[in-house]
Amino acid sequence: MTLAVCADVGSTYTKVAVVDLAAGVLAGAASAPTTVGTDVLHGLDAAVAAATAGLGVREMPWYVCSSAGGGLRLAVIGYEPLVTAQAGRRVGLSAGAHVVHVAAGRLGAADLTALRAARPDVVLLVGGTDGGDADTVTHNATRLTRARWRRPVVYAGNADVREQLTGLLRDAGVPVTDADNVLPRIGVLAPASARAAIRAVFLRHVIGGKRLSRGARFARLVRAATPDAVLTGVEVLADTLGGDLAVVDVGGATTDVYSVLTPDERATGPGREVAGSLWRARTVEGDLGMRWSAPGVVRAAAEERLLADGEADDLGAAAARRAADPALLAVDDVERAVDRRIATLAATVALRRHARGAATGERAGRDLRDVRMLVGSGGVLRHSPPDVSGQVLTAVLADHAGGWALPRAAAAVVDADYVLAAGGLLAEEHRGAAQALLRQHLRTH
Repeated sequence: MTLAVCADVGSTYTKVAVVDLAAGVLAGAASAPTTVGTDVLHGLDAAVAAATAGLGVREMPWYVCSSAGGGLRLAVIGYEPLVTAQAGRRVGLSAGAHVVHVAAGRLGAADLTALRAARPDVVLLVGGTDGGDADTVTHNATRLTRARWRRPVVYAGNADVREQLTGLLRDAGVPVTDADNVLPRIGVLAPASARAAIRAVFLRHVIGGKRLSRGARFARLVRAATPDAVLTGVEVLADTLGGDLAVVDVGGATTDVYSVLTPDERATGPGREVAGSLWRARTVEGDLGMRWSAPGVVRAAAEERLLADGEADDLGAAAARRAADPALLAVDDVERAVDRRIATLAATVALRRHARGAATGERAGRDLRDVRMLVGSGGVLRHSPPDVSGQVLTAVLADHAGGWALPRAAAAVVDADYVLAAGGLLAEEHRGAAQALLRQHLRTH
């Protein structure tokens, strides 16, 4: 067998899949607690040792993604809030970043204070279509240099002043990487170059800077931020299936939604988005999660009128216990039923928000009606019996009361073997294996 190790070093657990590249199937899998308190390599090496035990293969390539230490924190600085700043935010999310700050217009002293307070790992500097306004992005680049900004900057604005402004930043000691304009023309969103640049900066500056490991080996192993790898896996799966696809990932602190849609006439028609349509998108709901953010699930569900009379108080108390003790395990039927209810509400609210377009800033929302498959992910679904996790996704797909453009006839499947991240990690060098892995381990039954 030709084997490869695919690992996701998460904030809580490190998950490893050993993939048979010839057959496109799992040859082994294991997980171990992420050892952020000491050195993340301890947990990673332990998980790999468990996943490869008995395989009889010593040497194999490693493909690693990471969200440990908070993942990638990104700030966006744009020309104005509804166009370039919004376009930059969408691109940042697609690159696997946690967008912690968005600023628009000419930066002032208060804006710089707020930017520093957000503690971004990387700044995405955008503004102006190609050949359009250059004054605002020039002002903002100059303010960053005068403020002695030293964290990495990705410049993805007006191409006409790209060389001038990246040179200005570089001369001032700012680590800067240039990319194509994220919004070269009104209504045209071009994320690929900036997404690749953000990934490169994450690998070159952020992983080592988080001091997750004492040596340089971990930084050499990591190839992507985890959400970036997952979105790539979702893209590969959608291309393989040949249709629209959505994924809802219910975590302890956030619930992420990914969708890959087929471009249609909305991309160029009169109702097009001025900030462009991102047909392959990710949103992050930071108030929806199984543990740290469980109280936010109850509040959001109440606002969405998803709770029965009298349910909010009891469920709120259970959510508060989970937030106070994130390590709390559901050990009896009552607690497991509570977990299932919180997961259902988190996934339902997250998919509603994704469809409305509020999290991406899309006026028309995201039309999910033609989604062929809804994939559920996250520990609460992976570790539940198939009938239980199926109930959660069935409830999400039955949610049409609000009139949002949600899936009409989607099949539901759980990423029980955690292959989406592995498929994304393998996609560039072993696309055939990635396609086979996703096709075989994410089948509906």
